[in-house]
Amino acid sequence: MYSIIVVPAQCAGPEEQFRLAPGESLRFGRTPPPESRTGTVPGTGARPPHLTLTHDGISRTAGEIRASGAFWTLSNLSSRQTYVVENPEGAGEHIKIAPGRLDAPVPFEFSRVVLPAAGELLGFEVWAPRHDYVAADPSLEGTLTAPAFALDRTKRYFAVLTALCEPRLRGEPHAPLPTVDQVAERLRPGWPAASRTAVQWNIDYLAVKLRLKQPPESADCGPRLNGKKESLVSLALRFDLVRESELALLERELDPR
Repeated sequence: MYSIIVVPAQCAGPEEQFRLAPGESLRFGRTPPPESRTGTVPGTGARPPHLTLTHDGISRTAGEIRASGAFWTLSNLSSRQTYVVENPEGAGEHIKIAPGRLDAPVPFEFSRVVLPAAGELLGFEVWAPRHDYVAADPSLEGTLTAPAFALDRTKRYFAVLTALCEPRLRGEPHAPLPTVDQVAERLRPGWPAASRTAVQWNIDYLAVKLRLKQPPESADCGPRLNGKKESLVSLALRFDLVRESELALLERELDPR
């Protein structure tokens, strides 16, 4: 069973993709190495796979991808060029692979490998669709672990949090957050009495509930929390407290807090 899929630029279909099982590797560069042209993979009779990038600015042997279960590693076989692996879903998130670095682990499910080539940037994609999860042991007894963030998705405060996250969940990672008035307007179809004061109260409530700020009655409620909306959205998106699929909740009638 393959664990990663390498998709060349201008790929015309699945037949031009490379599917690698755990332990298998794929070299890439300007020309296939001699063993790819004349040799075979031991025990299979097949030639080693090779992704050819026909550009004078790409090394003949530029790098190697190796599949390893639910993730993959990248070796930069260039002596001069730094490679970049971008997360297309990560709002600019990326890692750099220094020249000569071997077996650098890549943590992204969808990745774009970018190679500098004499004033141009060439690239290809790597998908890691395999997800492995631990199976729950029904024989374990005792009290359940308390949830890190106890959120009730039927309540108004969750709708406020979802409305704050909406622009970035819709694929605009650098979009400015909606104002309190805009959140109130967005929620009125399901919450006719939504107002600036009510929305702000729920934002303050969320800051306490998500432990960004101590409750007002605390002996040490800490300093004033600046950038409260930004902190809430950052936390919610980082830990998947709100997902794109939950945007539909904004259209339904809301229960009280």
